[in-house]
Amino acid sequence: MIDIRLIREQTEFVRSRLAARGGEAHLRVEEILECDRERRSTETRLQQLQSDRKRISKEIGARKAKGEDTASVEAEVRGLGEDVARLNEASALLEERQRDLLLQLPNLPHDAAPLGEDASANPEIRTWGNRPDFSFSPKSHVELGESLGLFSFERAAKISGSAFVCFTGAGARMERALLNFLLDLHTQQHGYQEVSTPFVVKPEALVGTSQLPKFEEQLYRCDRDELYLAPTAEVPVTNLHREELLGLDQLPVRYAAYTPCFRREAGSAGLGTRGLIRMHQFDKVELVKIVQPEQSFEELDRLTADAERVLQILGLHYRVIELCTGDLGFGACKTYDIEVWAPGQQGYLEVSSCSNFGDFQARRMNLRFKDSEGKNRFCHTLNGSGTALPRLFVALLETYQQPDGSVMVPEPLRPYFGAAKMG
Repeated sequence: MIDIRLIREQTEFVRSRLAARGGEAHLRVEEILECDRERRSTETRLQQLQSDRKRISKEIGARKAKGEDTASVEAEVRGLGEDVARLNEASALLEERQRDLLLQLPNLPHDAAPLGEDASANPEIRTWGNRPDFSFSPKSHVELGESLGLFSFERAAKISGSAFVCFTGAGARMERALLNFLLDLHTQQHGYQEVSTPFVVKPEALVGTSQLPKFEEQLYRCDRDELYLAPTAEVPVTNLHREELLGLDQLPVRYAAYTPCFRREAGSAGLGTRGLIRMHQFDKVELVKIVQPEQSFEELDRLTADAERVLQILGLHYRVIELCTGDLGFGACKTYDIEVWAPGQQGYLEVSSCSNFGDFQARRMNLRFKDSEGKNRFCHTLNGSGTALPRLFVALLETYQQPDGSVMVPEPLRPYFGAAKMG
């Protein structure tokens, strides 16, 4: 959530940064300011009435002490009390409306974010490794998975519908191997603390990490319990410290967590038609950081490097792109996407999106820290996939496939998988 004081004091700056995102978010600024002016005016009037009522109440006491008639003054106090009650209600409604308006406003892109309208303007920052060469025509992961019995979409559809998968045999074992490999890497080598959180979350947790109210239609909701299935581990993990005041000695916080992720992906073109690439449920290891503002962009670079290290160890060719202003996620101010090469798709697949949210999420969840001068300030939050398993699985199958239809297992994964190849 953007600080209302920033909107109030640097209105044109806020408008220009929102306009850089495209869309109509910058047009909402005046409505927010109008609501803010009305709320502040109401609160000023309320404070004046409360002061008047207090003063007159003292006057009643003084008159009674002198034996004077106070009926008219008491009537005036009762009238002021009614006005105070009315203004209290109006102030609460205006405060709620202002918060609702602010919650609908996306984050401001960082000044250094490249300008652009959509993904076509995202600059490539770097690449690693080379695209694999094959002496045969490479198969897609769907063909490989079916021939090796690694997963079944048909059986999953019988129990859950389209865009779900059931991993079987070596496929299920590889899924488990990847989870353990990723968690061990990030906790033992990259300094993250492993946490295991609930897979269902309260609405306020989704508000805190900016999935609500913006992405309500993308979420699975358990209406009877007023809970949602977590769309990503970012939600429960970042909210572990909601409404807390952290000490400097507690920062930076670095967490790694596995969760299944549940997304309705309403309206997504091609959902369920491209194998493992886009599904309603998938596994992911998420990296979350809570840091001091002065360290957040340095921590973003480290976060991105940690996610990249996964692909380097597994020998997978990838590229890193930076998202332009028009392609940034709702809550992010700066984002790097890591895209792995999938030979069977003849294209890149996003396996991690590493974002700095500044204090945008922290303001929504009232997550603060006490700085060296004793001042309470909002933390900066970051997260990134470390990585998303389905597309990592796709890249591994398609990159390490052999002419005989088998798939070699990269050496670092063999202790986890228990074999050198599938098939």
